[in-house]
Amino acid sequence: MVIDLPQVIGWIATILFSIMIVPQIIKTIRVKDTTGISLTLFIIYLIANLFALAYAFMIVQPPLIFKYVVAILTTLIYIFLFIYYKSTKL
Repeated sequence: MVIDLPQVIGWIATILFSIMIVPQIIKTIRVKDTTGISLTLFIIYLIANLFALAYAFMIVQPPLIFKYVVAILTTLIYIFLFIYYKSTKL
């Protein structure tokens, strides 16, 4: 069996980029606080991923499509948590 090193590296990067927000989601749920977190950062990240997803579809790249879909979902979850925990502090 021949290992396609560029594919392996690409998939590892895809998985890591896809889950990079998960630790912040877990921390926010644990502490129930978003102090010090920039909502603007997550909104810009969401918009960038939407554009990147469109591009990935245009060039037909399944690893990128997977990455951007997961990134969009985790970002939306975090934005919801951010708004939820901010509203409970009022």
